[in-house]
Amino acid sequence: MPHTRPPESGRRAALLLILAIAIVVTVDATTGPELHISAFLGIAPLVAALRCSYRWTVVVAMVYVGCLTYVDILTVPDWAPASRVVGVFGAVLVGAFALVLCRTRLEREALHARTSLVADTVQRAVLRELPLRAGPVEAYGFYVSAQEGARVGGDIFEAVDTRHGLRLMIGDVQGKGMPAIGAGLEVLASFREAAQYQDSLESVAGRMEQALTRYNTRSAEQGTDERFVTALLMEVRGPNEGRVLSCGHIPYYLVRAGVVYERSDGEGGLPLGLGTLTGEPRRSVRVRPESDDWVVLCTDGVTEARGADGAFYPLRERLAAWTRLTPAEVARTLRADLEDFTEGDLKDDATALIVHRTGAVSA
Repeated sequence: MPHTRPPESGRRAALLLILAIAIVVTVDATTGPELHISAFLGIAPLVAALRCSYRWTVVVAMVYVGCLTYVDILTVPDWAPASRVVGVFGAVLVGAFALVLCRTRLEREALHARTSLVADTVQRAVLRELPLRAGPVEAYGFYVSAQEGARVGGDIFEAVDTRHGLRLMIGDVQGKGMPAIGAGLEVLASFREAAQYQDSLESVAGRMEQALTRYNTRSAEQGTDERFVTALLMEVRGPNEGRVLSCGHIPYYLVRAGVVYERSDGEGGLPLGLGTLTGEPRRSVRVRPESDDWVVLCTDGVTEARGADGAFYPLRERLAAWTRLTPAEVARTLRADLEDFTEGDLKDDATALIVHRTGAVSA
């Protein structure tokens, strides 16, 4: 193992353990042989193995073995030679075990660090880091996976500046785990491509539907469940011209002149993956943004988060109390408040975007 400089807490732990060993050995050396409390010192190198670097664990183990050898040979005159050998050999075994334990721990920590690095890379490939920036628009927010230790889940979002105007999307994939991630990636990649070339939000949604249909076909052939995705698409083409299209997604919130409005513009369409069930075309609706508007887009992991008493998270009421904050401050406050409300126990992936641009951003 490379002997890198240990964290300050690990160094302090090692020095405290060495001090404890020295104190116990001193007590043993100055009291009668019937006490022999140094027999309990085996815990010291084991603690070092769990808290310290490999180098400091070696130091603690050597101090432990040296002190126990001194005690067993010089301070217990009534022991037979065989008992002394057994005592010294036991101390050596404890020290060796501590070194093996420390090495194993550090190897696992290194593996975890590499895995986390790969996960971060995958997340950046799937979802861009927040805040999103596309043209004059900034989208602050957060994404929290409900799965412990997971960095990527079933929520997706993107903002792109195209020749057709600014286009923004947030989506929520049915289910969790790798199948949800795969479906989300297909839909997200399709949006990024279609947003650049399709003239209308309806056409963009159609391409996303096709991508998900192909994914579901492959999933069915492999014997895995098919997925559907709720999505909300927004488009701003001019200072006062925009469109919204909902594919079964929950409403969004418009903050205008300090007042919070819950908006269901474009609602009524089925989620992506289910659009062919009715045969009805998807239709976007026209909206008229104003200069200082900002909007809050989220997934149902936010609105359906429950507190300890079973109540749903009151997003609209919370936003009404934060209208004087900047979008960046709202994002930070909302995340902290959501975690406090649920006591850190989210049952679903939760994503929120607070979108703002000078002049106009929303409906």
